[in-house]
Amino acid sequence: MRNRSLAMGFTLAALLMLGLLAWLVLRVPSEDGVREWTGSLDPGGWMAWTFPAALFFWVIAALLLAFTWAAIRFPETPRRGALRIWTTRGDRLFISLLGSAFINLAWLGFGGTPAWGGLILSLIYAAAVFRWV
Repeated sequence: MRNRSLAMGFTLAALLMLGLLAWLVLRVPSEDGVREWTGSLDPGGWMAWTFPAALFFWVIAALLLAFTWAAIRFPETPRRGALRIWTTRGDRLFISLLGSAFINLAWLGFGGTPAWGGLILSLIYAAAVFRWV
C-alpha cells in the first residue's frame, strides 16, 4: 500500500512539473507569432523573470524530485571516490551543481557570450563527478 501511494505521489508531482513547464512555455511573450525567449514573463513586475531563468529553477526542482524518487526506489550506500570522501547520489549532485555554477561564472567572466561552452564544460564536469567522485 505504501509503495503504491508513494508511486502515485511521484507521478502526480511529475505531472505537476510537466504542467508547470507547459505553463512557462505558454507565458513566453510572442510578437507576430515569433516567441521572444529572453523577454520578461511578467512585464512590469518587480523582478525580471525570463524563460531561461525560470527554466533553470525548474530543472533544479525536477532534479531534486528525480533524485528523491531514485533514493527511495533504489537505495544506495555511500561510496568513496577520487576525492577520498564518502558520497551519495545527492552529494554528487550538489558537488556537480556547485562546480557547474563556478564553471559558468568563469566562462562568462573570461569568455563572454554565448554561454554554450560553459554549459558543455559543466555537463562534462557533472559526468566526471558522478563517475569518479
